[in-house]
Amino acid sequence: MVALVLVITLAMAFTFTNGFHDSANAIATSVSTRALTLRSALLMAAVGNLLGSFFGAKVASTVGEGIIALDVGSDALLVVGCALVGAIAWNLITWWFGLPSSSSHALVGGMVGAALAGGMTVLWGGVATRVILPMIVSPAVGFALGSAAMVAILWMFRRSSPSATSRGFRRAQTCSAAAMAFGHGMQDAAKTMGIVVLALVVSGHQADYTIPLWCYFLTATVLAVGTATGGMRIMRTLGRKIIELDPPQGFAAEATASAVLYVASIGLGAPVSTTHVISSAIMGVGATKRTTAVRWGTAGNMLAAWVTTLPAAAAVAALTYVVAGVVL
Repeated sequence: MVALVLVITLAMAFTFTNGFHDSANAIATSVSTRALTLRSALLMAAVGNLLGSFFGAKVASTVGEGIIALDVGSDALLVVGCALVGAIAWNLITWWFGLPSSSSHALVGGMVGAALAGGMTVLWGGVATRVILPMIVSPAVGFALGSAAMVAILWMFRRSSPSATSRGFRRAQTCSAAAMAFGHGMQDAAKTMGIVVLALVVSGHQADYTIPLWCYFLTATVLAVGTATGGMRIMRTLGRKIIELDPPQGFAAEATASAVLYVASIGLGAPVSTTHVISSAIMGVGATKRTTAVRWGTAGNMLAAWVTTLPAAAAVAALTYVVAGVVL
């Protein structure tokens, strides 16, 4: 029971870092275009995350059952705990440097690394089809849809007054930011719930992978609190360092990114990265203006963080398991 409580505490710590690390995903564009104040945007993101978490059961099932297979016992709990340590460490490292990396892939990487170090089974088919493939496809889809949405907006409002158009889209961004926050809750709260349920099963406290009601409320509340603390380092990168956004661009990026998250969550149950989706949508929107409008150097740094996340989190988790084995 002590080990289970410790693992659940680590899961909530990961959720908290996820909140302040990824809060920028939902609100960076709205804040940078001055559609919302920072305080109101953070509040909206927290509420959206809270509500969205109740619609992420498919994603939670993928994380709990589709990545690693653990035998019931104390070693299995140790694997889960080390996986969370690896994910938390990578979240903090990338947050410190202001890089919008994926908390989702940090968690999956931590799970794989800890399972390999502990001699447990990694479900490579599930990792390939439910993690790696969506990791590649979702940013491409976000980029393409962001570009298409921006082209459509430019054509539809080509005869409108620029100032009136900006005012209208600044108001519309309230809705698109709320949709993005809701999608973030469906994805990121669900992933934590999945690993909590995995811990309950391998510790023998639960026979199936049904999410307890208390797990919904606890995870969603911690994510909302983490989101409310903000993430200014990453917000600056998404909102300003990739491209200087105006309200129509911000709306296009948020609307298309949230659509991708909804399809992935409700339709496919795939744990995609909200960071990858919104970042690629911002780049797609910016590229319609001119290719030089996107600061590709910053985008390259982000891509390096994306590629590094899975193996880096896996390495930290594996090292944690080895050290824990020596100490314990």
